Amino acid sequence: MGDLYESQRAMRNMRKAAMQRGVIAILDVGTSKIACLVLRFDGPEQFRDSDGIGSLAGQSSFRVIGAATTRSRGVRFGEVDAMQETERAIRTAVQAAQKMANVRVDHVIACFSGARPRSYGLDGAVDIAGGTVTDGDIGRVMAAADVPDYGADRHVLHAQPVNFALDHRSGMADPRGQIGNKLTTDMHMLTVDATVIQNLFFCIKRCDLELAGLASSAYVSGISSLVEDEQELGAACIDLGGGSTGISVFMKKHMIYADAVRMGGDHVTGDISMGLQVPMATAERIKTFYGGVVATGMDDREMIEIGGDTGDWERDRRTVSRAELIGIMRPRIEEILEEVRVRLDAAGFEYLPSQQIVLTGGGAQIPGLDGLAAKILGQQVRMGRPLRVQGLPQAATGPAFSGAVGLTLFAANPQDEWWDFDIPADTYPARSLKRAVKWFKDNW
Repeated sequence: MGDLYESQRAMRNMRKAAMQRGVIAILDVGTSKIACLVLRFDGPEQFRDSDGIGSLAGQSSFRVIGAATTRSRGVRFGEVDAMQETERAIRTAVQAAQKMANVRVDHVIACFSGARPRSYGLDGAVDIAGGTVTDGDIGRVMAAADVPDYGADRHVLHAQPVNFALDHRSGMADPRGQIGNKLTTDMHMLTVDATVIQNLFFCIKRCDLELAGLASSAYVSGISSLVEDEQELGAACIDLGGGSTGISVFMKKHMIYADAVRMGGDHVTGDISMGLQVPMATAERIKTFYGGVVATGMDDREMIEIGGDTGDWERDRRTVSRAELIGIMRPRIEEILEEVRVRLDAAGFEYLPSQQIVLTGGGAQIPGLDGLAAKILGQQVRMGRPLRVQGLPQAATGPAFSGAVGLTLFAANPQDEWWDFDIPADTYPARSLKRAVKWFKDNW
């Protein structure tokens, strides 16, 4: 745990250095695309002690001054599979974004999906010696949390206090300066497959870039796609990517659960490719232009030219009805949504005061998806587009950019994590393991 804590702290310090220099790059390493945004921050970041714990700490305004995306290579299920290919794709995206921004960037903050995330809910309690809660007490109460033995092959990606209670007052965002005797905290910890992080880390290093932060795609997509009320009262963000579908649950403005389904839009494309016996590129084009999940009577008559250049005239002239295409796509999309449903049930999503579900990511653009998702996931479903960010090119405002845009918000206003505090480094005990969501029932 110690070394990881140190590496996260090192990244945080690098982020501060980059912020002082005023530019930083954002890298969304996905299975179907790699997106890079270059951000410029105005003025040095003000770290003020008076700022609350959470999203207001060290806020700064920024604008996007460069943006580029390239087709992803070497990434499967959201994980780096072929290092050199991914490295080439990252270089291409970063160089193009730098060129547009007309500035060189050394530091990147990256997000990725997949990596088999696991969520834990931890809690800790300490007695307050001086009567008033200090920074040190926050560090101590986090260190008092029982960390589960999550395995040597796992890394802690996020570890955030999501709630504080002082004596009998719960639901506090920031107890510093308040008077009390006993401080308790609820934390959310997310671990991921260590190899996936190492591969990404090496890949970015080999591009001569410094890693100044890492985030889970599902988390940052939620930051950019859920409106404030949803983040406060309870909502899930379903990020339908190419190789993986991310799930994040928010409550009280914090992520309290995350998971991923190892399927995405590429699997739908694969099904079309198999079903119609066409190459993946053709299948992708057909899916994008004609795809859907709900067939009406008209779709039996709407014929789609498959097109092809095999030179076999009969084969290249084939057509398929839109209803047949939908018949190929729908079962796979249902399978993905059913799997999402299982994960939300496991998280205790039904205990939240509000159960809004927001669909985002490139896969969310399939016509009719919201209706199908409402049937499978529950009634309150809406399509989510990322917030508007200053300087973002029009082409990067769709749901496929929820991760990249969320990462810009994460870079500008990171939520406090475990490693932002001086934690007494004696031991990290490994005892209890609680479901991340157990305390909703107690606290709200």
